[in-house]
Amino acid sequence: MSTTGEPSIEAAERLQGRTVEDSAAKQLPVPNVPDLSAFDMNGNLHMTSESMEKLHQASVETQSIMQKYRAAMREMQVRLEILDQDLNLKKHRNPIHHIESRLKTPASIYEKIGRYGYEATLENMERYILDIAGIRVICPYIQDVYSLFELLNRQDDLEIVKVKDYIASPKPNGYRSLHVIARIPVFFMDKKESIPVEIQLRTLAMDFWASLEHKIYYKFEGNAPDYISRDLRECAKMVSELDEKMLQLNEAIQECILKESDRERLEGVCRDVIGSREEQKLMSAESAAEDPKKEDQKG
Repeated sequence: MSTTGEPSIEAAERLQGRTVEDSAAKQLPVPNVPDLSAFDMNGNLHMTSESMEKLHQASVETQSIMQKYRAAMREMQVRLEILDQDLNLKKHRNPIHHIESRLKTPASIYEKIGRYGYEATLENMERYILDIAGIRVICPYIQDVYSLFELLNRQDDLEIVKVKDYIASPKPNGYRSLHVIARIPVFFMDKKESIPVEIQLRTLAMDFWASLEHKIYYKFEGNAPDYISRDLRECAKMVSELDEKMLQLNEAIQECILKESDRERLEGVCRDVIGSREEQKLMSAESAAEDPKKEDQKG
């Protein structure tokens, strides 16, 4: 779930079609395990039984930690899907177009720890990296983005840790999205843990721009020519205008539907109170036919 400025390792793996599970166990040596190996004069690798045991133990701990984040990611995705289904049932609309998820690879995690200036240890990984598990929610309209965030914010067992609104304040390159870090409780066999998950909420148009922008910068290894960066910023403005226009169009459509619904309800009330138009005509005809007889009786 990288954007411009994020490590390129994870993105490169995704573009090459490699999965998290394929690469998770072989990205980097497990951190904080000293003297794991030694090489002889011929370059052959020798490991002591103690070093092998340390490596195995560190590998088990890493897999255990990654499993926690994978569970948290799945829990968060289910919550979002439930909200979407509930809104469809009660409000007849789906604010979620689709959901994507990803788990950072150990390589990108350790690289990010290094950029933050900390030692690449498992403890620092859990302490400082809050976007190991990530969910991307693609919505039709900007209104849906903020509505979903508000619904998540109301859930009393979710802790909203951080919010970055790049829709209201886009990045200098034009990137727009709502970033939320939320801790979600996950129940395991012997304990409960509150685990952070990054949630990116954006519209279809924002996602279209971000995906192409990332691919372009990946081709240039992050050093795209100035004219390309300028054109991308212009495209970002057009995408923003498109989002606004589509939202206005949707609101106009909903207003028309509401007026039509109101008209149908009013006609229903009239039918219940004074009968249908056909019944009214019949009653008027019968009344007119009876009038001459009343006049004769008076005479």
